[in-house]
Parts: sequence; C-alpha cells; structure tokens
Amino acid sequence: MSKGVVYIVDDDEAIRDALGWLFQSRGVTAQCFASAEDFLSVWSVPCSGCLVLDIRMDGMTGLELFDRLCEMGAKLPVIFLTGHGDVPMAVSALKKGARDFVEKPFNDNDLVDKVIEALAWEAERVASAADAASLAQRLESLTLRERQVMDKVLAGKLNKVIADDLGITMRTVEVHRAHLFEKMGVKTAVELAQILSQRR
Repeated sequence: MSKGVVYIVDDDEAIRDALGWLFQSRGVTAQCFASAEDFLSVWSVPCSGCLVLDIRMDGMTGLELFDRLCEMGAKLPVIFLTGHGDVPMAVSALKKGARDFVEKPFNDNDLVDKVIEALAWEAERVASAADAASLAQRLESLTLRERQVMDKVLAGKLNKVIADDLGITMRTVEVHRAHLFEKMGVKTAVELAQILSQRR
C-alpha cells in the first residue's frame, strides 16, 4: 500500500539505490534524483510528499536546493542527510523549516519511520489546506444578504429578530438562511459555527 512519495536527492548512486529499495520495502513509493537540478526540473508547488536530501552534492547543494524550494513556496517536509555533522548547519536548516537532520550512517528503520511520520504530517497538511480552500470558496459564493443573515445567525439571533434588524420579512430570512446553509453544506447553526471556527 502506498503511503505517499518520498523524493530522494543524493549524488551518490549507491545511496540512492539503497534508499530507494529501503523505502519500497516499507510500502513507500520512492523517486530518486542524482542532483538538485534534476529534482527542480520536475518539481512544482502542487507536488507533495517528503524530500530526503543530501547536504553535500556537486552542483547545487542540499541547502541551496532547500532555500530555492522555500523561495518557490514549497511546503513539503524535508529531511536532510549528512555525513559531516555540522551543528550550526543543522540549526540553520531547522530554523528555516526543515523537518529533521539525520547523520550518516543512520539506522534504516529510524529513517523510514521519520519519513512515514513526515508523510502523514504532509497528508494532513494537504487535506487541511484543501478544506480551507473549499470553505473559502463556499463563503465567497454567499450573497451579501446571505452573509448578513449568517452573521446574525452566528450571533444567536432568531429569524424574527433578524428580519427586524434587516428590515425584511421572516419568510425572506428563512429563504436566505436555507440558501446559506445549503451553500455551506450544513444543516444547523451549530454546524455552521463549527466549520467556521476551524477557519480561525
């Protein structure tokens, strides 16, 4: 069963092959790249997964690739691999948002566990972003009057009070309320409040 995609960027062919096999053996789809430039040639912001990135490579280094991805708005978790322990380098990478920093030689199972954990985090982040986008789209679909009714519904006002506040009939309030509930995909004011609270 696929648990997500791990992108392995390392200029050492033996390590790439070993890591690719390791992840595949644990059910994680792996894609290998021999250089940062190769990875960038196929990367785009909507892609998700986990990046296992060697620090020192010919051409663009792992840290330079990481900086480039950050500039491009990439959010995927990045786990750095290094054969040369460098605390300031690790601290700098982690401060910029890297998920982990693993020194070679590493324990295979520990690395796979870290990647699987990162992939689960990434899947949750992507789902959360999709939910937020869907909610924003539903809110944008509301008319001005439906938004006015929604605000008063959320304030706990009854239809009669809303009608008086907005200078419209109770029947009109009911129609707007039904439309806004339908557009927002809820059946009650409580459900509406709950999905909007997740937005904050």
